[in-house]
Formats: sequence, C-alpha cells, structure tokens
Amino acid sequence: MYLMKNNGILTSQLSPLQGQTEIKVKASLPHHTPWRVMMISDRIGTLIESNILTNLSDPPQTKDWSWLKPGKTSFHWWNGDIIPDTTFAPGANFETNKYYIDFCARNGLDYHSVIGYGGFAWYQSDATGYGTVGANTDVTKPVPSLNMQEICNYAQKKGVDIHVWVHWKAIYPNLEKAFSQFQKWGIKGMMVDFLERDDQEMVNIQEEILKKAAEHQLFIQFHGAYKSTGLHRTYPNEFTREGALNYENNKWLKEGLSPNHDLDVAFTRLLAGATDYHLGGFRATPAKNFKTQYTRPLMIGTRSHMLGMYVVFESYLQMVADYPEAYEGQPGFEFLQKVPTTWDETVVPNGELEKYITVARRKNTDWYVGTINNTEARSVNMALDFLPEGTYTLEWYTDAHDVDEHPNHLIKQTKTVSPKDVLTLKLASGGGQVMHLKKQK
Repeated sequence: MYLMKNNGILTSQLSPLQGQTEIKVKASLPHHTPWRVMMISDRIGTLIESNILTNLSDPPQTKDWSWLKPGKTSFHWWNGDIIPDTTFAPGANFETNKYYIDFCARNGLDYHSVIGYGGFAWYQSDATGYGTVGANTDVTKPVPSLNMQEICNYAQKKGVDIHVWVHWKAIYPNLEKAFSQFQKWGIKGMMVDFLERDDQEMVNIQEEILKKAAEHQLFIQFHGAYKSTGLHRTYPNEFTREGALNYENNKWLKEGLSPNHDLDVAFTRLLAGATDYHLGGFRATPAKNFKTQYTRPLMIGTRSHMLGMYVVFESYLQMVADYPEAYEGQPGFEFLQKVPTTWDETVVPNGELEKYITVARRKNTDWYVGTINNTEARSVNMALDFLPEGTYTLEWYTDAHDVDEHPNHLIKQTKTVSPKDVLTLKLASGGGQVMHLKKQK
C-alpha cells in the first residue's frame, strides 16, 4: 500500500493488476488482507529497534531450517567483473569464477555469486543482456564456456558456497525444473532480479518462489523488488531484498549517491527490514572528484562510513562487492571479514533524522556499533550504557584527520571501556565510525 499526499491529505493506494487500472485484488471470500502498520514513538530509534512488521507475519510451517547459512558474498558485477592480468581469457568460465572463489576462501567469505560476464548471464539465452529473457532461455543449461558442476565442486573443496543470479522470468513458472537442477549442482541460493512490480500477482509469485525454494533448500535474495514485509518470518530463506535506490547507481549516475541518501534509507527503508545494498566500495573520493565509472565505481562517503554501513544496514547476505585487489592489504578490510550478518539484539543509541544515526547490534556477547553521517561534519556523544555489566575491549575505526582530501584514510585504536563510559564521535563530512566491543573475561 502507498500513501499519496494531495493538498495535505494522505490517501491510500494499491497497485492495479496488470493490463488495466481499476482492479487491485481478485480473491475468493473469506479473504485475509495484509496488516497495515503505523509506528509512533517519541524516540526515532525505537522504530528501527521494533520487530513488529516481522512479528505480524505468520510463523513458518516448516520446523527444520538448519540448512540455512547466512553470510557474506562476492558480487563481481558491481565492480565491473574485474580480474587481474591473466593467462586465460576472462569471461563466464571456470577460471574467472575460481579467482573470486579463491578470494572468498582466503578471507572467510561464505559465498561466491555466479552471475555471468560482460552483461550476459551464465545460463543459455536467446535474449540480449541481463534484463531480458527469450523464448529459449534455459537456466538448467549453462553457457558452453561454463561448467556449473565444476564450479560448485571446486568451491565446496575450498569451503565456499555458490549462489547464482537469475532473471525471475528465467525461472518462472517452471520453478520445480530450475530448482531441482540447482540443488543437484550444489547451489545454495539465488539472487532473483528484475521483478519491478508489487501488484497482487507479483506478491503471490514471490511467495511461490520462496515456498518452492525452501523445498529445495535454497535461499532467495530478491533484487529489483519491493520493500520487505516481514515475510522472512514465514519463509526464513528470504535472506534480503532490495527496495531501495542502491550503490549500483554509482556506476551510471553523474553525481553518484551521497551520504545524505544513506541516511534517508536508514530512517525509512530500514524500518521495513533487511535491505540488499551493494556494500563494500573501497575506493572513496571527495564529492568534488567523483566521476561515473562502470568498472571500479567510486564512492562519495569515507571508508569509515562504508564500514559503519555493515552494522547500520541489516541484511542476512551482506555483499562484499568490490574486487579482491581493492580489499586485500587495505585498512578496514579485516573488519568486513569478521562482522556478522545476523544479530541477537539491536539498539539505536543515537540518531537525528537526515543528520546521523548510530546502530548497536549484539552477536552472542560481542557488540558491533556503526555510525553514518551526512555531509555536515559534527561531534556527538554516545553513552555505552546499552552494554551489560562488565569491561570490554573496544576496537574502534574512525575517520582520519585528512579524510576531506583522502577519504580512504582511517584510524584504528584499541582501548578498554565499560557501560559507564561516554565516547565522543568525531564524524567527518560523509563520514562514520564502527566499533567491535568484546567482553573481557
């Protein structure tokens, strides 16, 4: 449901079914409609902490979800399919995927995403490019240059799992055929893309995809899709979904996405649930120097801002979307290697609409705290009184003093703190910070 404002009056609106404008819903009575939720609080952080949208969804009917493994994944489409100088031809082939699988294995990343190469998918198709399918598109048949079984077998030996990118029309309506083959190869899930509608038919199609995928022990990452609705309670194999203007736009937008946009997403889209964002861009540049690059795209916020995004934005399949040489040996990459993607508790200690936000998340007894700032430099105090009793070792990544000109510079420090401490966060323009608090024994 949308809220539309006209002359100061809000009215509700539903997307019509395809091909006409009048009919929104076709159903037999009795019919259960979705919950419509209005969240009201005197503290804005409460809205992000709330689980009401998830809890209003039905619990799962299936009891055993032990096969699910949230984690972090490569995503080489975003960086422009970058590989180093090679002795082989790059493309949709084993060697190109091996390069990224080896990177994941070296650095503890859980998944490698098989996408395709140069704008064309990994599966056979008579259509042009990623965004279309043809009459003879077949996701059960890789392109001749790629052996999916070989890729899955190699990744398994390296301790890395494989998921794939697919256009939704390439798997629908014959889900059983596609998912049976994926499971046979050893694929663990997929990014389903280009859904781009939220009418009743599309909502039902996405639930059908989730249900059938669960039968084949496959997770789903919806991209080019509407916002979260809490459905991952009913189908925990929904790891994440987009529903937001994303960093992929830095590949073609003249101005790029500013840190102000990240704040808008945090205070709106994040309320709905997990947000699939192309995180991990490690080539920040001052806004005045930003230029559009389809390969090796640039970022406007500081590197500390990017690190903070991994805690501020919730997703059970976080991307590490840049290319291996952009990460290895770089300050801050060690944080991406260890930050969790699922959490036991969430607290929002600080936040001011359109200005900055701090989100603290607990995993077991460890706490991770991320802050992202808009384009106005500021200092804010943050009390650690959300921590349970005890002393903690704080590993703290902050903006360096020269980030206005060198936004990839950061400072890493270690200190001992307790719940009684109040820290001063010095946030640069477009900056941020991130903390790892480990309880001392």
